[in-house]
Amino acid sequence: MYAFPVQQFGIDKLRQIDLPTPQTTPGTVLIKVHAVSLNYRDLMMVKGLYNPKMALPRIPCSDGAGEVVATGEGVTHVEAGDRVCGIFMQRWLDGPLTADKSKAALGGDVDGMLTEYALLDHEGVVRFPEHLTYEEASTLPCAGVTAWNALHHAGDPTNPTHPGETVVIQGTGGVSIFALQFAKLLGARVLGTSSSEEKLSRARSLGLDEGYNYKLRPDWSKWVTEATANKGADRIIEVGGGGTFGQSLRAARVGGTIAQIGVLSGAATPDPVALTPILHKQLRVQGIYVGSRVMFEQMNAAISKAGLRPVIDKVFHFSHAAEAFAHMESASHFGKIVIRVT
Repeated sequence: MYAFPVQQFGIDKLRQIDLPTPQTTPGTVLIKVHAVSLNYRDLMMVKGLYNPKMALPRIPCSDGAGEVVATGEGVTHVEAGDRVCGIFMQRWLDGPLTADKSKAALGGDVDGMLTEYALLDHEGVVRFPEHLTYEEASTLPCAGVTAWNALHHAGDPTNPTHPGETVVIQGTGGVSIFALQFAKLLGARVLGTSSSEEKLSRARSLGLDEGYNYKLRPDWSKWVTEATANKGADRIIEVGGGGTFGQSLRAARVGGTIAQIGVLSGAATPDPVALTPILHKQLRVQGIYVGSRVMFEQMNAAISKAGLRPVIDKVFHFSHAAEAFAHMESASHFGKIVIRVT
């Protein structure tokens, strides 16, 4: 089989090589991978910025969709012919995240999906909605589940986003666009920021209620405050990290939730962050590290019921995997970047 293991860090070091096809063992399934989607984590992993001490070689990419072609002894969860995705953390099936459950993330702790065939635990895969293509399904495991978790759980599954609440999304990458789509299914009002008027226009076609170009006026938190009659947003999907976290604190309402997801603007803040809004507003700041298999299955049920389709920016051929990573690095995409394996 062909795969793109990281043997040296760097996009320009990615090489397609021939590896032995894995063989099933008890409790495992062999998946013929049809499509892979990219996340910012994958880009940082390939560049050596996510975990510089990661043991190499390592096949990258957490997100992929394919067909089960063989099953090992004792497999009951799926069968040959099923169209499935691998879950991000192979051990996080249900319940809260623990240290042990977090140590089997695809494309990091264990080999990922940028390969023709992937061998996964049978409990670490889920069937995806029938109306989706392999390319569309490949976008679900990380970005989709992360957005679902941020809106429906965020540390408290008894307090999901409610109709009429205001949700703020940052940018138009995979997590943010999924959050827009899911928030609209919940009946929420969605405000969004971007540096591109074209992207804001596209987001409005997906249901974005109001958009804001932060290149024209960097203090977008004031805009959120004004757009909510000085109350602030109920929930902020925080993907920027250090460069945006301070504004998210200022943009949230009293008792609001900040779902802290990404570090697209860097992990460190350029200036000291005033923590007093957390105290004075009694804010909930909840870290979101994707989600469990049960969350994935809940999300799939909602996608099936709504007939929702993920937004794909561009599809690259398997042999052009390095170009796909370069496209992500350019930050010009809207939605998800996909690599078609077959």
